[in-house]
Amino acid sequence: MVSSGGPRHPVRVAPSLLSADLSDIRQACRVAEQAGAEILHLDVMDGRFVPNLTFGPLVVGAVRRCTKLYLDVHLMMVHPEEFLDAFARAGANGITVHAEACSHLQRTLAAIRASGARAGVALNPATPESAVEYVWDDCDLILAMTVNPGFGGQAFLPAVLEKVRRLRAQAETRGWSGNIEVDGGITADTAPAVVAAGADTLVAGSAVYGQQDVVASFHRLRQSAGDGPAHAEGS
Repeated sequence: MVSSGGPRHPVRVAPSLLSADLSDIRQACRVAEQAGAEILHLDVMDGRFVPNLTFGPLVVGAVRRCTKLYLDVHLMMVHPEEFLDAFARAGANGITVHAEACSHLQRTLAAIRASGARAGVALNPATPESAVEYVWDDCDLILAMTVNPGFGGQAFLPAVLEKVRRLRAQAETRGWSGNIEVDGGITADTAPAVVAAGADTLVAGSAVYGQQDVVASFHRLRQSAGDGPAHAEGS
């Protein structure tokens, strides 16, 4: 367990709409609200940065009209800077871009904040935490991918736990007040390990929406993660 000398947030679980029944987005939002979630995670994939296609600003806008939950929009796409304003206007509360996809990461993060959204940086499993060395003050969230991005339902990569530990240690040393998020293979079995490593925001798709009883699955996952009270920064 990392030290508790620096800023920490309650543990939060963010259901991922990628695993929901997209034929009824309104109901997917409603059941997340009933479960007690305060964050929804939306995976935007462009078929180039990752080998899949999913949501765009129109879908984010449709979700925004269905719920007041905090929308955590994860851009898995090349040239994300070209679409920041579109996603912000659609209703994204937080926008996360991949360090691997940005030629000018600091400029992109500044543009996200200028749009009114919270700025996040995502790191693929093989990307070291040094990729955020010079942008800690420019971001509000760091996302450590615990699977290779592109598809839901993948197996958790335990090697990323050490990266999460190092990120948490650096956050505490710097007095950084943002969130450390993990995404990929998060279940009631893997949640305790990522929380112990220092993550405070857990994205879960199949473990929530992929189960017959979504509300019970959400509660089981949150309890395994420490049952911390959920709140969305900046919402």
